[in-house]
Amino acid sequence: MLMDWGEGMFWLSGVMYVLGAVLALGLQKQERASNFIGHGCTGLGALFGIGSGMSVWLTGRQLSITLPKLVPFANFSIALDHLGAFFLLVISLATLVVSVYATGYVTEYYGKKNVGYLNSLFNLFILSMVLVVSAGNAFMFLLAWEIMSLVSYFLVTFEHEEAQVRSAGFIYVIMTHIGTAFIILAFLLLYKASGTFDFSGYRAVGATLPTAFKSLIFLLVLVGFGTKAGLIPLHIWLPRAHPVAPSHVSALMSGVMIKTAVYGFLRVVLDILGDQALQGGPQAVAAIPAWWGITLLILGTVSAVLGVMYALMEQDIKRLLAFSSVENMGIIFIGIGATLLFMVHGQRALAAVALFASLYHLLNHSVFKSLLFMGAGSILYATHTRNMEKLGGLIRYMPQTAFFFLIGSLAVSALPPFNGFIGEWLTIQALLLLSVKLPHSMVSVLAPLAGTAVALTGALVAGGFVKAFGITFLAMPRSEKPAKAHEVPAAMRIAMGIMAVLCLVLGVTPGLVSRFLNSVVGQLAGVGLATGSGLESWIMLTPVRDGLSSLSTLTVLVAMAVIIPGAWLALRVLAGKTSRRVDETWGCGVTLEPRMEYTGTSFSKPVRIIFKKLLEFDRKVETSYDTWSYFPKKITYRAEHKPFFESRVYEPLTKLSLVLANLIRRVQTGSIHSYLAYILVTLVVLLAFAR
Repeated sequence: MLMDWGEGMFWLSGVMYVLGAVLALGLQKQERASNFIGHGCTGLGALFGIGSGMSVWLTGRQLSITLPKLVPFANFSIALDHLGAFFLLVISLATLVVSVYATGYVTEYYGKKNVGYLNSLFNLFILSMVLVVSAGNAFMFLLAWEIMSLVSYFLVTFEHEEAQVRSAGFIYVIMTHIGTAFIILAFLLLYKASGTFDFSGYRAVGATLPTAFKSLIFLLVLVGFGTKAGLIPLHIWLPRAHPVAPSHVSALMSGVMIKTAVYGFLRVVLDILGDQALQGGPQAVAAIPAWWGITLLILGTVSAVLGVMYALMEQDIKRLLAFSSVENMGIIFIGIGATLLFMVHGQRALAAVALFASLYHLLNHSVFKSLLFMGAGSILYATHTRNMEKLGGLIRYMPQTAFFFLIGSLAVSALPPFNGFIGEWLTIQALLLLSVKLPHSMVSVLAPLAGTAVALTGALVAGGFVKAFGITFLAMPRSEKPAKAHEVPAAMRIAMGIMAVLCLVLGVTPGLVSRFLNSVVGQLAGVGLATGSGLESWIMLTPVRDGLSSLSTLTVLVAMAVIIPGAWLALRVLAGKTSRRVDETWGCGVTLEPRMEYTGTSFSKPVRIIFKKLLEFDRKVETSYDTWSYFPKKITYRAEHKPFFESRVYEPLTKLSLVLANLIRRVQTGSIHSYLAYILVTLVVLLAFAR
């Protein structure tokens, strides 16, 4: 049976990841064997994971596996429904491509680091993410979540010799465990209401919970999963951890790990707490308060705008990509917020549009962000620096990497016909509908503002990646490192090429994905996305009705394929045959040098001036003189971005916690009499409370 085949695929996927972890570690003294066998098992595990996820879509039935009971108060089970299967496919697809890339990238560590240890952790990291999205109960979810957090911490601190890496790992492990504490509290509240840890039990009581009780759980999971997702102001770990991790790990952390937070949030808020609003009809729409959606709109908008502004200021190419992930997670949560608001007012068809936009952008982000991090890893592999100010001219030495990075830059900038355009276009469309369809004054103001913010981020992202590509790949090398660069191994280029093709395919044929996503949207929104029939459904999206259709990127691609060559031929005919001479560009009579080029700082300075109230900088100008005080020998300019949330929020909180800790230390007198007195007082209070 097909379902049996899907279950077998899931088991084989898990076995491959475990086998890859064991063999990679066992062969650690044979680096080449550990690399190829470990990542070979990773690729096979990803293939089996794709097969398992597809089985749920093809059969329409949940994949259910009961595991041996290890603890008396909770079962371990796999329950892979349409929502989990979608995220399993996202994880497996990215893993499959990145595992190919890793076979080339890891060679950089030969003779320097323990490659077997790295490959083993890599397999366990992916296995933990698979278990997170397929867990059938809260206990197994939390166990897999904690394993994912700890393994990713060890991956982040793989190059722990550097103080920056240790600091990033420390902040990451603190923030992720703060988030986990909030998630545990939310699940314990659901356990109190249902008497079980099973998600099916949570879902059964979700419709009967008081609104205030639901709202408390909503706030807990918003903080818990929002921390892992990198929503502002919970994002401070992300731009620190992603850049210092090995680049193939960064690709999966940014491409798929932070998406597990979206999975957890959707599982609790829409699948469990939102059940009454889906099943009860118009009379039950108040089961989801409107302020939930408004909160997500505000947080998503702030994350999107500030994320892209911080990215535009960065000179470290991997930190730029990390802040870009903050921006894209903001867009995803804007879509979820619009979904909740449509559901509150019984507009299920429009909720399906917003949810489809959010999920499709999530898929697109996993593809183009993995591509961009692999591109950044290739630059680091060839030049041993992440600082764009020390790069330049790499297109001459790494033309294929430059081309693939350019494709990723166009996709993340939401330019058609690439995939980033579809998700953002549908998100803007949903927000415009939100502002005119709902009788809510605050929403009528917030929705256009959020739509404007999404459009603004698209423009700023385009500027940021013009900077990233231009400063890194164009002009002349600014140091010896890019001048000595060479193209990366074939495995790395093949992986980037696959992701570049996917950026185009997902952008041109969104209808292919809409058939699969419809099952997920139907599960969470109560109604699927209305699509056309026949060939139209494969090339166009029709969100609600025939009169409200989205732009077909295939039409854009065909138009570009016709107009651009046509214009070129017309110019050739009109201009006739002309002679051409190749010579140097006129340089005002001076010899052009790399120090005359635009820098990343100078490129982003106009934006910094415009938004100076939001972007604080520490500027230092140092001037040194030789003999004459009127003629400086050297002028050095440094501008460092002030991390607003760290300096204004987290540092005061840290100081306050230290003050409180010092006060609490005073009760540690070292006297047994004092401790017995504490116990006596505690018992009296507990007895009084119990009475």
